[in-house]
Amino acid sequence: MLNRQESNMSDDKSKRGSPDRDRINVNEDYEVQYWTKKLHVSAAQLKSAVAAVGPMAKAVEAHLRGAAH
Repeated sequence: MLNRQESNMSDDKSKRGSPDRDRINVNEDYEVQYWTKKLHVSAAQLKSAVAAVGPMAKAVEAHLRGAAH
């Protein structure tokens, strides 16, 4: 049984495994900076994509690639 401290939160800096890397938390400045550089988009474009498709990085990247064409 998991307690509340063991929950999978995307902004848990102590958990750097795949679940954390697979999500984009636009409420964390360092994540916005990382993902805007990685995806070559503005913060506004990133936040818009997350609002459109959710926080999963692969979905956001696919959405942004589709928007660029």
